[in-house]
Amino acid sequence: MESGTIERVGGAIMRAFSTIAIVTTFVICANVSVLSTTQSHSTNAPTPNATSSSGALQGISAGGAVQDTAHNRELTPESRVLLIRYVDGEFAKTVVPLPRGKKGFKIVVGKPLDPKALKDAVRLSGGPAASSGETVQITKIEFRAHEIALEVNGGPNKHFHLREHLQVGLGPLPDAPPQESHPNEGVGARIIVDYRSSIPDMSPDDLKHDLSVLLDFSKQRSATVNWVESLPPDFQQAIKDNKAIVGMNHEMVVAALGRPDKKVRERSPEGEETEDWIYGTPPGKTVFVTFLGDKVIRVKEFN
Repeated sequence: MESGTIERVGGAIMRAFSTIAIVTTFVICANVSVLSTTQSHSTNAPTPNATSSSGALQGISAGGAVQDTAHNRELTPESRVLLIRYVDGEFAKTVVPLPRGKKGFKIVVGKPLDPKALKDAVRLSGGPAASSGETVQITKIEFRAHEIALEVNGGPNKHFHLREHLQVGLGPLPDAPPQESHPNEGVGARIIVDYRSSIPDMSPDDLKHDLSVLLDFSKQRSATVNWVESLPPDFQQAIKDNKAIVGMNHEMVVAALGRPDKKVRERSPEGEETEDWIYGTPPGKTVFVTFLGDKVIRVKEFN
C-alpha cells in the first residue's frame, strides 16, 4: 500500500476515535450535571412526605410528653384539702354490697370491678357492711403512697373508749360487765382506691367518679357544698381560705382544714374540758384549734 493511502486511512481512524471520545465525554458530563442538580434539589428542598411525617411524629411526641406530664402530676396539697372538704362527710347510695373487713376492699382505677372478688369479699368478711341501694356516708379519708383509703359509716375498726374501761370496785362483789354503748361501731366498710403509682392531681368529682363502681353520689344531697353556702359570710370565707376561726364548730373546722392529725384533751383549773385539734407536725407549720364543747375558742399557728 502506498504511503499516502496509509496516512489517509490512519487519519480517518484517528478522527473517528476523537469523535467517539468527544461524544462519550459529553454524555458523561451531562449525566454528572443532571445527577448533581437532582442531589442539590433533594438537599435544599425537603420532601413533602418526609416533612409531614416528621411533623406528625414531633406532634405526637410533644403531645404525648405533655399529656404524660399532666397525667403523672402528683396530688397537690390544695387538691388534698378540697378532697377532704368535699368528699369526707358526703352521702352516697351503694351500687353493690360493700364488704366488711379491716383490710378493706380494693378497686384499681382503670380496671373494671371484679364481681366474683366482691362476692367472695362479702362472704369471707361475714356479710355486707351495707347492702346494695343503701345510703351511706364517707366518714374518713386517708392518703397513702399510691392509694386513697376511705371509711364508710365509721369504718370496720372499733375505737377504744378509755372512760368505758374505768371501773371502781366496791367490796367483794364484782361489777357488772359494761354495757355496749356503741352498737354500730366497727360495722362499716373501708374502700381502697389504688392508682398503681403516685396519686394524680384530681378534683373531688374525679375521686367520686373513681368510686362510681361502688358508690353513686349523683342523687344524694351534698353534705358540704350547700351547707357551706348557708353559713355566715365570715365562716364561708374562712373555709375558702382553709382557715379555722373562733366561733366555728367541729363540722366547719373539718370543712376548712380536714380531720386533725391528733386530738388532745385537757381540763382547765376551772374544771372546763377543752380539746385541741392539731394539724401538722413541728418543726413544720402546726395549727392548734382549741374547742370548748362544740365551739372554737382559740386558734394558734406556729411556723
